[in-house]
Amino acid sequence: MKALFAPAVISESFDLLVLGGPTHAFSMTRPSTREDAFRQGATQGSTTIGLREWLEHLFGGSHSELVATFDTRVAKVRHLPGSAAKGAAKIALKLGYEVAVPAESFYVEDVRGPLLEGELSRARAWGERLGAQAAVRAVERGVS
Repeated sequence: MKALFAPAVISESFDLLVLGGPTHAFSMTRPSTREDAFRQGATQGSTTIGLREWLEHLFGGSHSELVATFDTRVAKVRHLPGSAAKGAAKIALKLGYEVAVPAESFYVEDVRGPLLEGELSRARAWGERLGAQAAVRAVERGVS
């Protein structure tokens, strides 16, 4: 399987589209929340384009690809409502994609990170399950 990292245009065929980003202000990031995250010490990411803006460029219709969404969330607000992953899944459904699994959240200590203990292993296991599911689907569709 080939991983694509936020291309401006999806021009290649794929079986699984994995979308992820941090949850800011109960949803996908906005320019203002990304700038605020950098002011609070974030060291990675973009202040210009995020998942929300990228999804605006995808086209609707009928898609054969599966979509899986994840987000990162600060652990101390783990029980607050809202999720970038759930928002991205909702948009993907509206665009005609089939959601492979429920949205998943992975927890970080604070804006700067790091992932909490055990979260990287949990993310790897989630990714392995997604890869296996996409491989089975590709075989069923006659694609290798």
